[in-house]
Amino acid sequence: MTSESVQSGRTRYVLFDVDGTLIDAVGNQRRVWRAWAERYGLDPDEVYRVALRTRPTETFVQVAATHDPHECLATLHELEDEDVRSGVYSAFDGAAEVLRGLPSGSWALVTSNYEHRVRGRFLRTGLPVPGLIVDAAAVEEGKPSPVPYLRAAARLGADPGDCLVIEDAPSGVQSGLRAGMTVWGVNAAAAVEGVHRHFESLREAVPHILAFASGSSADAVA
Repeated sequence: MTSESVQSGRTRYVLFDVDGTLIDAVGNQRRVWRAWAERYGLDPDEVYRVALRTRPTETFVQVAATHDPHECLATLHELEDEDVRSGVYSAFDGAAEVLRGLPSGSWALVTSNYEHRVRGRFLRTGLPVPGLIVDAAAVEEGKPSPVPYLRAAARLGADPGDCLVIEDAPSGVQSGLRAGMTVWGVNAAAAVEGVHRHFESLREAVPHILAFASGSSADAVA
């Protein structure tokens, strides 16, 4: 049973995380953090281990407490922007199909990254860009707070109960659940705790996402 409260005839909305959900950026993230760590003479593996479970500002506190956090963040942004320009990116199988199959105005991106980088990555991979991207600059609290997903719903004019969240990471899953939305997990061998449905790949989830958006009762309740 899900948290969904969709009624017949009501518009449904799909909110996607980006990195790890639509775009495979794990290798890029590891390279960026390695380059960042080397700039400061730090152990790249240890820095990446911390960065995986914390936001950048929290990572700096743990691994580079003696350095200026503003300088640390500026360096990270510089490296990330360069990676968007020169790095190799790939979309997960099924990403283009599901995004092109959804009605305009019925989906959005909710990311802990920044909009200009998301647009750059989507341009590199050929994915269609929605009218709404809720990024790190658009909210005061990031995932796992419900704020990012609630902000997306509000800007779409959607009730949270009419929204389906597609995520790959525990913090994003918790964000969607706390927002009162239906949450499906993708691109993981094991289900993230709390998800209403789990798919090992985005490709496997595509027909179910499109069915949800179209109002198929089979995908309204798991």
